[in-house]
Amino acid sequence: MFDAEKVKNECVNWIRDFFEENGKGCNAVLGISGGKDSSVAAALCVEALGRDRVIGVLMPCGEQADIDASYLLVNHLGIKHFVVNIKDAVEGLKNAIPFELSNQSVINISPRIRMATVYAVAQSHNGRVVNTCNLSEDWVGYSTRYGDAAGDFSPLSHLTVQEVKAIGTVLGLPKELVEKVPIDGLCGKTDEDNLGFTYAELDKYIRTGEIENQEHKELIDKKHIMNKFKLELMPSFDPKI
Repeated sequence: MFDAEKVKNECVNWIRDFFEENGKGCNAVLGISGGKDSSVAAALCVEALGRDRVIGVLMPCGEQADIDASYLLVNHLGIKHFVVNIKDAVEGLKNAIPFELSNQSVINISPRIRMATVYAVAQSHNGRVVNTCNLSEDWVGYSTRYGDAAGDFSPLSHLTVQEVKAIGTVLGLPKELVEKVPIDGLCGKTDEDNLGFTYAELDKYIRTGEIENQEHKELIDKKHIMNKFKLELMPSFDPKI
């Protein structure tokens, strides 16, 4: 059985160790979406480093319908935050490219500009960037390489969605943040609608190897194989000189 309190404490100590070795006195900087992952990652950093060393970056693209959740989090934790509207940057890049972009290219521009924004804030505020991806999303490639999949350290990448939620509850985060249904922010579909299976189903399969729906198993396996490269170091030629 998953011991959320134990894992939470271990993760807090791990974050402290990371900063001791890779940025003593630095700040933790992360994008704040108002979802469970950024909420839990931010709360873990606050417990590990103190609220004065955690900086949130809110990055709407024009109007963001659920931005109240992001404000709820930063106010709940009492952390410093910046609001950077990325719409002009996104539209500027799209308009500057001299051909029609593929749909996937358009989808990935926003998260990559968001990560460039987080790094700009971090490098101006003595920061280290928090990667907020979880194991479930990483397992099936539901992240953008060099977008939300980037960062300097990753407290959640070995934790499933259900485990992240359990830690969020232990941390005392508002239920509406821990249980907020994740949406893609583009077409209004939920993550689970886009994936074709539920996170609960995926999490059970990851941890136990058990799954009832054979079609979902095949889909999960296919996505996992296709997207494994996102989790590996970039291949580099070694001339053996």
